[in-house]
Amino acid sequence: MNKLEQARTIINEVDHDMAELWEKRMQAVKMVVEYKMEHQLPVFDGAREKEVIERNSALIQDEQLKSYYVEMLQMMMEISKKYQREIMER
Repeated sequence: MNKLEQARTIINEVDHDMAELWEKRMQAVKMVVEYKMEHQLPVFDGAREKEVIERNSALIQDEQLKSYYVEMLQMMMEISKKYQREIMER
């Protein structure tokens, strides 16, 4: 197996794990929006988003990758808010 094939194998394994974690995360998002609906809270919580970004980006050791990780977190949170709004509109 050459380096390209090895890298793709690793990527495929990580993508598999990320898919499982994504579903788990979105199930938790559903729980969050249910709570927010019960307590009439807004979808957007800027303080929480800032906390999530700061806490999780601190886990990234490679400084070159940190800004990309922050971008991914922001994208995930945008998708999570979209999902929450969709649930609230049902």
